[in-house]
Amino acid sequence: MATCPECDAEIEVDEFDVDKGDQLSCPECGSSLEVVGLSPIELDIAADDDDEDEDEDEDEAEDEVEAGEEGEDKEDDDDDDEEDEGWEE
Repeated sequence: MATCPECDAEIEVDEFDVDKGDQLSCPECGSSLEVVGLSPIELDIAADDDDEDEDEDEDEAEDEVEAGEEGEDKEDDDDDDEEDEGWEE
C-alpha cells in the first residue's frame, strides 16, 4: 500500500510490479503520480510532461524564426550584388 500525496488515499501498489520512475494515477483524485521509492513504496506528484513539450515547441519555433531572418539577410545581400553589378557596366 502507498499513500497519494495529493489526497492521502491509500493506493494498492505491488512493489514487484513497479519500478522507480513509473507513473500511475490516483483512483480517488486522478492525480498523476510517480514512484520515487520502492521499499516502502513512496509516491510523489509527477511532473507535467506536457509543459516540457510546450517549452520545447516554443524553442523550436524561435529557432525557425531566427533561421528565417538569416535567410532574409542573404536575400538582401543578393539584391545588393545585382545593384553593384549594374554600376560596373
